[in-house]
Amino acid sequence: GFGGPHAGYMAVRAGLERSLPGRLVGVSVDADGHRAYRLALQTREQHIRREKATSNICTAQVLLAVMASMYAAYHGPDGLTRIATEIHDRAVRVAGMGEALHADFFDTVRLRAPGAARSIQAEAAARNLNIRVIDVDTVAVACDETTTDDDLDRLAEAFAAARITPTATPAGSLEALTRTTSFLTHPTFSEHRSETAMLRYLRRLADMDLALDRSMIPLGSCTMKLNATAEMEPITWPEFADLHPFAPLEQAQGTLSLIRQLEAWLCDVTGYDAISLQPNAGSQGELAGLLAIREWHRHNGGSHRDVCLIPASAHGTNAASAVMAGMRVVVVACTESGDIDLADLHRQLEAHAEDLAAVMVTYPSTHGVFEEGITALCAAVHDAGGQVYVDGANLNALVGLARPGRFGADVSHLNLHKTFCIPHGGGGPGVGPVAVRAHLAPYLPNHPLVAEAGPATGPGPISAAPWGSAGILPIPWAYLRMMGSHGLRRATEIAVLNANYVAARLAPHFPVLYTGTAGLVAHECILDLRPLTKATGVTGEDVAKRLIDYGFHAPTMSFPVAGTLMIEPTESEDLGELDRFCDAMIHIRAEIDRCPELLQNAPHTAECLLVEPWAKPYTRQEAAYPLEGARGQKYWPPVRRIDGGYGDRNLMCACPPPEAYE
Repeated sequence: GFGGPHAGYMAVRAGLERSLPGRLVGVSVDADGHRAYRLALQTREQHIRREKATSNICTAQVLLAVMASMYAAYHGPDGLTRIATEIHDRAVRVAGMGEALHADFFDTVRLRAPGAARSIQAEAAARNLNIRVIDVDTVAVACDETTTDDDLDRLAEAFAAARITPTATPAGSLEALTRTTSFLTHPTFSEHRSETAMLRYLRRLADMDLALDRSMIPLGSCTMKLNATAEMEPITWPEFADLHPFAPLEQAQGTLSLIRQLEAWLCDVTGYDAISLQPNAGSQGELAGLLAIREWHRHNGGSHRDVCLIPASAHGTNAASAVMAGMRVVVVACTESGDIDLADLHRQLEAHAEDLAAVMVTYPSTHGVFEEGITALCAAVHDAGGQVYVDGANLNALVGLARPGRFGADVSHLNLHKTFCIPHGGGGPGVGPVAVRAHLAPYLPNHPLVAEAGPATGPGPISAAPWGSAGILPIPWAYLRMMGSHGLRRATEIAVLNANYVAARLAPHFPVLYTGTAGLVAHECILDLRPLTKATGVTGEDVAKRLIDYGFHAPTMSFPVAGTLMIEPTESEDLGELDRFCDAMIHIRAEIDRCPELLQNAPHTAECLLVEPWAKPYTRQEAAYPLEGARGQKYWPPVRRIDGGYGDRNLMCACPPPEAYE
């Protein structure tokens, strides 16, 4: 889809697993000793190490990884080998159309074409085929499973029209490349050989998940909102989905028109002057924005400016991105109310007056509050010679109401997979465009192969494709087009209203940790469970696990404050769903006083409720159906509480040996 989205994998030898960025899926056991899968090492590295982090990854392309894995599961090792062999056979035919420059190849062939490379390219294009020109004397042709005999016949015509003589004996041997070891040995890759079997396998997997199609997902900071079918359907159209990332631009005018419109709309929404859609995630957008600041300082005699001020409440990727951009991180304190401590900010500005590069802030804050000192902060940083980076993670509380580019910020990244409806898909795909004011525009990402993708003065590419994950940009384009300015503003108002409604209903039962001066929150609220944990021993994790019995995904746990739950209802939830969630939380609060074991044993699987004799201090009814009206839509968790320590101590591949399934 003109560059993505895409999934990439990294493999290491045994012993290096813990050095990998992000998180790994490992095998653990649940409370009943049954096999269970979990994210091992699941506390993100950057939240522990912050300015010493080695990775700023925040968005994994999970949805794409699932698609790739299902392709492998359906075809299995035999099917993949057959497909690979057919692809190679087609490549051998291509090699016979001219003089191949290498004897060993798989799917891509380089051919000699003395002085005729451009001529062959033109002849191929006239026959609706794109080939790559390496230099004036060399072309490259790649085949895949979609390459047809008709494609090859038209390609042969193009070579002939350019007066390239076919070779008598096509080159090409797989002997040096043939794999001799087995692969895809897990039973999953041999059990689903019909379309019906594959369909049922996918349904079984989906039934294990507690997703937005079942209930609200109140994850604070993640903005899990509706991804409308009308927005997502266009990405399946071949005109978007099948466009090569380096197709000639004259063949991509529709997509380029969409990109330019989306860029203009996002600039209008945010108040910035220019934007790059190239970053594939919020973390990449952060890095791109900080690189723009760094380059601006360098071009203005400020190469020595390398200090980045970051509040103690900031998301961990902020500090990690600053380090990756070559900056030194200095932490700014927060007040007891959760706001940035402006007095400490001024102390840090004075201490680093000569080497200040930037400040990174999130607005509204990570604590879910509109900080009243944001304009004063921006002015103070500018007066000290620095630039202001406003993290766009919480833009869902601003669209239509305030524009960062107009209240003092110089640069922001935007999470299109949050505010603008690209589906998270278990972690991705993500798109994190970076938007800037005019003076930083010359330092946006560019691309060495496509001049139109960015300014010539940019620092280089931030991702491999010129416009990043262009294949999913029709989703935010459709969202903005259908919502219009009135709809966008209304959505933001409802998001803030919903958060305050939840906070007001739950505050008598779970104290809201941070509010503004008027006692209100922004688009999310933090419930403080620490006093309750101290008094009863019931933790935020216990509440989160018990919510599964009620059919709800857990809120965000222990971020940005340990021992708390952060809730973001978004504008997608109606009053009925908000009340259903609040009723569940209030009922859980009563359970903590009456029978804390209900939470400490949660979640309850159907299997665990069939055990005889029943020796728990609560009934099976209380465990499975805590609230009336849930019987017809009961979600049954597939496993009980997972032993996290076991999973971290026994980090292993998610694929157990086949004998484990016997």
